[in-house]
Amino acid sequence: MEREANVLIIGGGVSGTGLAYNLAKLGVEGIVLLERNYLGSGASGRCGGGARQQWTTEENVKFMKKSIEILERLPQELKFNILFRQSGYLFLARDEEQLNLLKENVRLHRKLGVETRFLDAEEAREIVPVLNTEGILGATYNPKDGVLFPFALVWGYAKAAKRLGAKIYLHTEARGFKIENGRIKSVFTDKGEIKVKEWVVNAAGAYSKELARKAGVELPNKPYRHEIMVTEPLKLFIKPMVVDLSNGLYMTQTSRGEVIGGIGDPEEESSYNLESGHKFLYLFSRAAIRVIPILKEIRLMRQWAGLYDTTPDKNPILGPVDEVENFLQINGYSGHGLMMAPYATQLLAELIAYGKPSESIERFSIRRFREGEIKAEKAVIG
Repeated sequence: MEREANVLIIGGGVSGTGLAYNLAKLGVEGIVLLERNYLGSGASGRCGGGARQQWTTEENVKFMKKSIEILERLPQELKFNILFRQSGYLFLARDEEQLNLLKENVRLHRKLGVETRFLDAEEAREIVPVLNTEGILGATYNPKDGVLFPFALVWGYAKAAKRLGAKIYLHTEARGFKIENGRIKSVFTDKGEIKVKEWVVNAAGAYSKELARKAGVELPNKPYRHEIMVTEPLKLFIKPMVVDLSNGLYMTQTSRGEVIGGIGDPEEESSYNLESGHKFLYLFSRAAIRVIPILKEIRLMRQWAGLYDTTPDKNPILGPVDEVENFLQINGYSGHGLMMAPYATQLLAELIAYGKPSESIERFSIRRFREGEIKAEKAVIG
Protein backbone atom coordinates (compact mmCIF):
# COMPACT_ATOMS: atom_id res chain seq x y z
CA MET A 1 0.00 0.00 0.00
CA GLU A 2 1.12 3.57 -0.72
CA ARG A 3 2.52 5.34 2.35
CA GLU A 4 2.21 8.84 0.97
CA ALA A 5 -0.46 10.71 -1.00
CA ASN A 6 -0.90 14.14 -2.49
CA VAL A 7 -4.67 13.77 -2.30
CA LEU A 8 -6.20 11.12 -0.05
CA ILE A 9 -9.91 10.38 -0.61
CA ILE A 10 -11.90 8.49 2.02
CA GLY A 11 -14.94 6.70 0.62
CA GLY A 12 -15.41 4.45 -2.41
CA GLY A 13 -18.85 5.49 -3.58
CA VAL A 14 -19.73 7.67 -6.54
CA SER A 15 -18.23 10.81 -4.94
CA GLY A 16 -14.93 9.18 -4.04
CA THR A 17 -14.41 7.33 -7.31
CA GLY A 18 -15.76 10.24 -9.36
CA LEU A 19 -13.37 12.64 -7.67
CA ALA A 20 -10.43 10.27 -8.15
CA TYR A 21 -11.21 10.06 -11.87
CA ASN A 22 -11.69 13.81 -12.34
CA LEU A 23 -8.48 14.57 -10.48
CA ALA A 24 -6.52 12.04 -12.54
CA LYS A 25 -8.05 13.43 -15.74
CA LEU A 26 -6.72 16.88 -14.78
CA GLY A 27 -3.23 15.46 -14.32
CA VAL A 28 -3.12 15.41 -10.53
CA GLU A 29 -0.67 12.78 -9.27
CA GLY A 30 -0.45 10.92 -5.98
CA ILE A 31 -4.18 10.16 -5.69
CA VAL A 32 -5.07 7.51 -3.10
CA LEU A 33 -8.62 6.35 -2.37
CA LEU A 34 -9.52 4.29 0.70
CA GLU A 35 -12.73 2.25 1.01
CA ARG A 36 -13.35 0.26 4.17
CA ASN A 37 -15.61 -2.24 2.37
CA TYR A 38 -16.13 -2.72 -1.39
CA LEU A 39 -16.78 -0.07 -4.04
CA GLY A 40 -20.37 1.13 -3.87
CA SER A 41 -21.05 -0.64 -0.58
CA GLY A 42 -22.71 2.44 0.91
CA ALA A 43 -25.55 4.56 -0.43
CA SER A 44 -24.21 4.56 -3.99
CA GLY A 45 -24.93 0.85 -4.36
CA ARG A 46 -28.26 0.93 -2.51
CA CYS A 47 -30.20 3.58 -4.45
CA GLY A 48 -32.78 3.56 -7.23
CA GLY A 49 -30.44 5.04 -9.83
CA GLY A 50 -32.46 8.14 -10.72
CA ALA A 51 -31.00 11.29 -12.30
CA ARG A 52 -33.18 14.31 -13.01
CA GLN A 53 -33.22 18.00 -13.83
CA GLN A 54 -36.60 18.58 -12.16
CA TRP A 55 -35.72 20.55 -9.03
CA THR A 56 -37.30 23.53 -7.30
CA THR A 57 -34.42 26.01 -7.02
CA GLU A 58 -32.69 27.73 -9.94
CA GLU A 59 -29.28 26.74 -8.60
CA ASN A 60 -30.10 23.04 -8.44
CA VAL A 61 -31.78 22.98 -11.85
CA LYS A 62 -28.66 24.51 -13.42
CA PHE A 63 -26.43 22.16 -11.46
CA MET A 64 -28.32 19.06 -12.52
CA LYS A 65 -28.54 20.20 -16.14
CA LYS A 66 -24.75 20.04 -16.22
CA SER A 67 -24.66 16.76 -14.32
CA ILE A 68 -27.04 15.16 -16.85
CA GLU A 69 -24.86 16.43 -19.70
CA ILE A 70 -21.87 14.72 -18.07
CA LEU A 71 -23.79 11.46 -17.67
CA GLU A 72 -24.70 11.56 -21.37
CA ARG A 73 -21.04 11.56 -22.42
CA LEU A 74 -19.53 9.45 -19.63
CA PRO A 75 -19.89 6.03 -21.33
CA GLN A 76 -17.62 7.18 -24.16
CA GLU A 77 -15.30 9.08 -21.85
CA LEU A 78 -14.90 6.24 -19.33
CA LYS A 79 -15.03 3.51 -21.99
CA PHE A 80 -17.59 1.84 -19.72
CA ASN A 81 -21.35 1.42 -20.12
CA ILE A 82 -23.07 3.01 -17.12
CA LEU A 83 -26.47 1.87 -18.46
CA PHE A 84 -27.89 5.40 -18.44
CA ARG A 85 -31.41 5.35 -19.92
CA GLN A 86 -33.08 8.72 -20.50
CA SER A 87 -36.69 7.63 -20.24
CA GLY A 88 -37.85 10.64 -18.25
CA TYR A 89 -39.30 11.50 -14.83
CA LEU A 90 -43.04 11.83 -14.26
CA PHE A 91 -44.04 13.81 -11.15
CA LEU A 92 -47.67 13.46 -9.99
CA ALA A 93 -49.63 16.05 -8.00
CA ARG A 94 -52.75 15.26 -5.93
CA ASP A 95 -53.56 18.58 -4.26
CA GLU A 96 -53.45 22.26 -5.12
CA GLU A 97 -50.20 22.92 -3.29
CA GLN A 98 -48.39 20.18 -5.19
CA LEU A 99 -50.01 21.29 -8.44
CA ASN A 100 -48.83 24.88 -7.96
CA LEU A 101 -45.33 23.65 -7.16
CA LEU A 102 -45.20 21.70 -10.43
CA LYS A 103 -46.48 24.68 -12.42
CA GLU A 104 -43.87 26.92 -10.82
CA ASN A 105 -41.22 24.34 -11.65
CA VAL A 106 -42.21 24.29 -15.32
CA ARG A 107 -41.91 28.07 -15.54
CA LEU A 108 -38.50 27.97 -13.85
CA HIS A 109 -37.24 25.07 -15.95
CA ARG A 110 -38.34 26.64 -19.23
CA LYS A 111 -36.56 29.87 -18.32
CA LEU A 112 -33.38 27.84 -17.78
CA GLY A 113 -33.64 25.85 -21.01
CA VAL A 114 -34.85 22.62 -19.41
CA GLU A 115 -37.51 20.68 -21.35
CA THR A 116 -39.99 19.99 -18.53
CA ARG A 117 -43.62 20.21 -19.56
CA PHE A 118 -46.89 20.27 -17.65
CA LEU A 119 -49.44 17.49 -18.28
CA ASP A 120 -53.01 16.88 -17.28
CA ALA A 121 -53.96 13.45 -15.93
CA GLU A 122 -54.85 12.00 -19.33
CA GLU A 123 -51.60 13.23 -20.88
CA ALA A 124 -49.74 11.61 -18.00
CA ARG A 125 -51.43 8.33 -18.85
CA GLU A 126 -50.07 8.63 -22.38
CA ILE A 127 -46.59 8.46 -20.83
CA VAL A 128 -47.53 5.53 -18.55
CA PRO A 129 -50.59 3.75 -20.05
CA VAL A 130 -51.14 1.63 -16.90
CA LEU A 131 -51.36 4.74 -14.70
CA ASN A 132 -54.44 5.17 -12.50
CA THR A 133 -55.38 8.82 -12.99
CA GLU A 134 -57.97 8.94 -10.20
CA GLY A 135 -57.05 11.77 -7.83
CA ILE A 136 -54.25 13.10 -10.05
CA LEU A 137 -54.65 16.84 -10.70
CA GLY A 138 -51.63 17.23 -12.94
CA ALA A 139 -48.09 16.10 -13.65
CA THR A 140 -44.76 17.18 -15.08
CA TYR A 141 -42.52 15.24 -17.42
CA ASN A 142 -38.96 15.76 -18.59
CA PRO A 143 -37.67 13.34 -21.26
CA LYS A 144 -33.98 13.96 -20.54
CA ASP A 145 -34.25 12.73 -16.94
CA GLY A 146 -33.57 9.04 -16.47
CA VAL A 147 -32.04 6.16 -14.56
CA LEU A 148 -28.66 4.43 -14.54
CA PHE A 149 -27.10 1.40 -12.91
CA PRO A 150 -25.34 2.73 -9.78
CA PHE A 151 -22.60 0.10 -9.60
CA ALA A 152 -21.75 0.64 -13.27
CA LEU A 153 -21.09 4.34 -12.65
CA VAL A 154 -18.90 3.60 -9.62
CA TRP A 155 -17.00 0.82 -11.42
CA GLY A 156 -16.57 2.95 -14.53
CA TYR A 157 -15.12 5.84 -12.55
CA ALA A 158 -12.81 3.53 -10.58
CA LYS A 159 -11.46 1.70 -13.63
CA ALA A 160 -10.79 4.94 -15.49
CA ALA A 161 -9.13 6.52 -12.42
CA LYS A 162 -6.81 3.54 -12.04
CA ARG A 163 -5.91 3.66 -15.74
CA LEU A 164 -4.81 7.24 -15.17
CA GLY A 165 -2.67 6.38 -12.16
CA ALA A 166 -4.90 6.65 -9.10
CA LYS A 167 -4.47 4.02 -6.38
CA ILE A 168 -7.59 2.45 -4.85
CA TYR A 169 -7.44 0.30 -1.71
CA LEU A 170 -10.47 -1.69 -0.62
CA HIS A 171 -11.15 -3.12 2.85
CA THR A 172 -8.96 -0.35 4.26
CA GLU A 173 -10.48 1.77 7.01
CA ALA A 174 -9.45 5.33 7.90
CA ARG A 175 -9.40 5.44 11.70
CA GLY A 176 -7.96 8.82 12.59
CA PHE A 177 -5.80 11.78 11.69
CA LYS A 178 -2.50 13.30 12.72
CA ILE A 179 -3.09 17.06 12.78
CA GLU A 180 -0.39 19.67 13.24
CA ASN A 181 -0.79 23.44 13.01
CA GLY A 182 -4.31 23.09 11.68
CA ARG A 183 -3.42 20.67 8.86
CA ILE A 184 -3.80 16.93 8.45
CA LYS A 185 -0.31 15.49 8.14
CA SER A 186 -1.28 11.83 7.91
CA VAL A 187 -4.20 9.43 8.07
CA PHE A 188 -4.15 6.36 10.32
CA THR A 189 -5.68 3.26 8.76
CA ASP A 190 -6.09 -0.33 9.89
CA LYS A 191 -3.19 -1.14 7.55
CA GLY A 192 -0.80 1.60 8.56
CA GLU A 193 -0.19 5.33 8.34
CA ILE A 194 -0.39 7.33 5.10
CA LYS A 195 1.30 10.73 4.97
CA VAL A 196 -0.62 13.50 3.21
CA LYS A 197 1.09 16.29 1.26
CA GLU A 198 -1.94 18.29 0.19
CA TRP A 199 -5.59 17.33 0.70
CA VAL A 200 -7.76 14.85 2.56
CA VAL A 201 -11.31 14.50 1.20
CA ASN A 202 -14.25 13.25 3.26
CA ALA A 203 -16.43 11.29 0.81
CA ALA A 204 -17.73 8.88 3.44
CA GLY A 205 -21.44 9.44 2.81
CA ALA A 206 -23.65 8.74 5.82
CA TYR A 207 -20.50 8.12 7.88
CA SER A 208 -18.97 11.48 6.95
CA LYS A 209 -20.14 13.02 10.23
CA GLU A 210 -18.28 10.38 12.27
CA LEU A 211 -15.17 10.75 10.13
CA ALA A 212 -15.17 14.54 10.35
CA ARG A 213 -15.51 14.36 14.13
CA LYS A 214 -12.21 12.48 14.27
CA ALA A 215 -10.61 15.59 12.78
CA GLY A 216 -12.37 17.90 15.24
CA VAL A 217 -14.95 19.03 12.69
CA GLU A 218 -18.68 18.94 13.43
CA LEU A 219 -20.95 18.43 10.41
CA PRO A 220 -24.73 19.04 10.58
CA ASN A 221 -25.40 15.85 8.55
CA LYS A 222 -27.65 13.12 9.96
CA PRO A 223 -28.13 9.56 8.63
CA TYR A 224 -31.65 8.35 7.84
CA ARG A 225 -32.64 4.87 6.73
CA HIS A 226 -34.44 4.67 3.41
CA GLU A 227 -35.81 1.35 2.20
CA ILE A 228 -36.18 0.14 -1.38
CA MET A 229 -37.36 -3.00 -3.15
CA VAL A 230 -37.34 -4.84 -6.47
CA THR A 231 -39.86 -7.22 -8.06
CA GLU A 232 -39.67 -10.13 -10.44
CA PRO A 233 -38.73 -9.17 -14.03
CA LEU A 234 -41.68 -8.26 -16.26
CA LYS A 235 -42.39 -6.92 -19.71
CA LEU A 236 -41.64 -3.18 -19.75
CA PHE A 237 -44.70 -1.10 -18.83
CA ILE A 238 -43.16 1.75 -16.78
CA LYS A 239 -40.61 3.68 -18.83
CA PRO A 240 -40.06 6.84 -16.74
CA MET A 241 -39.32 7.21 -13.06
CA VAL A 242 -42.77 7.86 -11.54
CA VAL A 243 -42.85 10.06 -8.42
CA ASP A 244 -45.97 10.69 -6.31
CA LEU A 245 -45.55 13.98 -4.45
CA SER A 246 -48.28 13.12 -1.97
CA ASN A 247 -46.26 10.46 -0.17
CA GLY A 248 -42.73 10.31 -1.63
CA LEU A 249 -43.27 7.15 -3.67
CA TYR A 250 -40.88 6.63 -6.58
CA MET A 251 -40.62 3.67 -8.95
CA THR A 252 -39.52 2.64 -12.41
CA GLN A 253 -38.41 -0.50 -14.23
CA THR A 254 -34.85 -1.61 -14.80
CA SER A 255 -33.46 -2.61 -18.19
CA ARG A 256 -34.22 -6.23 -17.22
CA GLY A 257 -37.84 -5.44 -16.38
CA GLU A 258 -37.83 -5.48 -12.57
CA VAL A 259 -39.92 -2.78 -10.91
CA ILE A 260 -37.65 -0.95 -8.48
CA GLY A 261 -38.83 1.67 -6.05
CA GLY A 262 -39.01 3.10 -2.58
CA ILE A 263 -40.94 5.38 -0.29
CA GLY A 264 -39.96 7.47 2.70
CA ASP A 265 -41.33 7.01 6.20
CA PRO A 266 -42.12 10.37 7.84
CA GLU A 267 -41.74 8.73 11.26
CA GLU A 268 -38.22 7.44 10.56
CA GLU A 269 -35.69 8.75 13.09
CA SER A 270 -32.01 9.35 12.46
CA SER A 271 -29.95 6.18 12.86
CA TYR A 272 -27.50 3.84 11.15
CA ASN A 273 -30.11 1.09 10.97
CA LEU A 274 -29.86 -0.93 7.74
CA GLU A 275 -32.47 -3.55 8.60
CA SER A 276 -35.52 -4.01 6.38
CA GLY A 277 -39.00 -3.97 7.89
CA HIS A 278 -42.61 -4.90 7.20
CA LYS A 279 -43.81 -1.31 7.62
CA PHE A 280 -41.99 -0.32 4.45
CA LEU A 281 -43.70 -3.10 2.50
CA TYR A 282 -47.08 -1.90 3.74
CA LEU A 283 -46.40 1.75 2.87
CA PHE A 284 -44.86 1.01 -0.50
CA SER A 285 -47.42 -1.57 -1.61
CA ARG A 286 -50.43 0.62 -0.82
CA ALA A 287 -48.88 3.66 -2.50
CA ALA A 288 -47.65 1.78 -5.57
CA ILE A 289 -50.94 -0.03 -6.20
CA ARG A 290 -52.85 3.25 -5.99
CA VAL A 291 -50.67 4.63 -8.81
CA ILE A 292 -50.43 1.46 -10.92
CA PRO A 293 -53.10 -1.05 -9.89
CA ILE A 294 -51.71 -4.00 -11.89
CA LEU A 295 -48.76 -4.10 -9.48
CA LYS A 296 -50.95 -6.01 -7.02
CA GLU A 297 -50.48 -9.07 -9.24
CA ILE A 298 -46.67 -9.20 -9.16
CA ARG A 299 -44.18 -10.69 -6.73
CA LEU A 300 -41.63 -8.88 -4.62
CA MET A 301 -38.19 -10.49 -4.89
CA ARG A 302 -36.00 -8.48 -2.53
CA GLN A 303 -35.89 -5.43 -0.29
CA TRP A 304 -33.00 -3.61 1.35
CA ALA A 305 -32.09 -0.33 3.02
CA GLY A 306 -29.56 2.43 2.56
CA LEU A 307 -28.72 5.63 4.41
CA TYR A 308 -29.52 9.16 3.30
CA ASP A 309 -26.73 11.51 4.43
CA THR A 310 -29.06 14.42 5.16
CA THR A 311 -28.30 18.10 5.77
CA PRO A 312 -30.74 20.67 7.23
CA ASP A 313 -31.44 22.22 3.80
CA LYS A 314 -31.23 18.94 1.83
CA ASN A 315 -28.26 20.25 -0.20
CA PRO A 316 -24.73 18.81 -0.19
CA ILE A 317 -21.67 20.11 1.60
CA LEU A 318 -18.79 20.77 -0.77
CA GLY A 319 -15.42 22.37 -0.08
CA PRO A 320 -13.21 23.29 2.86
CA VAL A 321 -13.92 23.69 6.57
CA ASP A 322 -12.55 26.38 8.87
CA GLU A 323 -11.16 24.06 11.56
CA VAL A 324 -8.74 22.07 9.39
CA GLU A 325 -6.99 23.78 6.50
CA ASN A 326 -6.65 20.83 4.09
CA PHE A 327 -9.80 18.83 4.88
CA LEU A 328 -12.37 18.97 2.05
CA GLN A 329 -15.96 17.77 2.23
CA ILE A 330 -18.07 16.13 -0.48
CA ASN A 331 -21.05 14.70 1.36
CA GLY A 332 -24.55 15.50 2.64
CA TYR A 333 -26.38 14.83 -0.64
CA SER A 334 -29.58 13.93 1.23
CA GLY A 335 -30.38 10.97 -1.03
CA HIS A 336 -29.26 12.45 -4.37
CA GLY A 337 -25.53 11.76 -4.50
CA LEU A 338 -25.66 9.52 -7.55
CA MET A 339 -27.22 12.19 -9.72
CA MET A 340 -25.32 15.20 -8.35
CA ALA A 341 -21.85 13.67 -8.03
CA PRO A 342 -20.86 13.81 -11.74
CA TYR A 343 -20.78 17.61 -11.66
CA ALA A 344 -19.87 17.97 -7.98
CA THR A 345 -16.75 15.82 -8.38
CA GLN A 346 -15.70 17.80 -11.45
CA LEU A 347 -15.94 21.08 -9.53
CA LEU A 348 -14.09 19.78 -6.47
CA ALA A 349 -11.36 18.32 -8.70
CA GLU A 350 -10.93 21.77 -10.29
CA LEU A 351 -10.67 23.33 -6.83
CA ILE A 352 -7.90 20.90 -5.90
CA ALA A 353 -6.06 21.08 -9.22
CA TYR A 354 -6.39 24.79 -10.00
CA GLY A 355 -7.25 26.40 -6.66
CA LYS A 356 -10.65 27.51 -7.98
CA PRO A 357 -13.54 25.62 -9.62
CA SER A 358 -15.04 26.74 -12.95
CA GLU A 359 -18.29 27.51 -11.09
CA SER A 360 -18.51 28.76 -7.53
CA ILE A 361 -19.42 26.15 -4.92
CA GLU A 362 -19.75 28.74 -2.17
CA ARG A 363 -23.49 28.07 -1.77
CA PHE A 364 -22.59 24.49 -0.76
CA SER A 365 -20.08 25.63 1.86
CA ILE A 366 -20.63 24.43 5.41
CA ARG A 367 -20.46 28.10 6.44
CA ARG A 368 -24.02 28.62 5.15
CA PHE A 369 -25.39 26.94 8.26
CA ARG A 370 -23.76 29.61 10.44
CA GLU A 371 -23.91 32.78 8.40
CA GLY A 372 -25.60 32.27 5.04
CA GLU A 373 -29.14 32.27 3.78
CA ILE A 374 -30.52 28.72 3.83
CA LYS A 375 -32.39 27.91 0.63
CA ALA A 376 -33.99 24.53 1.17
CA GLU A 377 -34.70 22.18 -1.72
CA LYS A 378 -38.31 20.98 -1.87
CA ALA A 379 -37.97 18.20 -4.46
CA VAL A 380 -36.03 15.81 -2.23
CA ILE A 381 -37.63 12.52 -3.28
CA GLY A 382 -36.78 10.15 -6.10
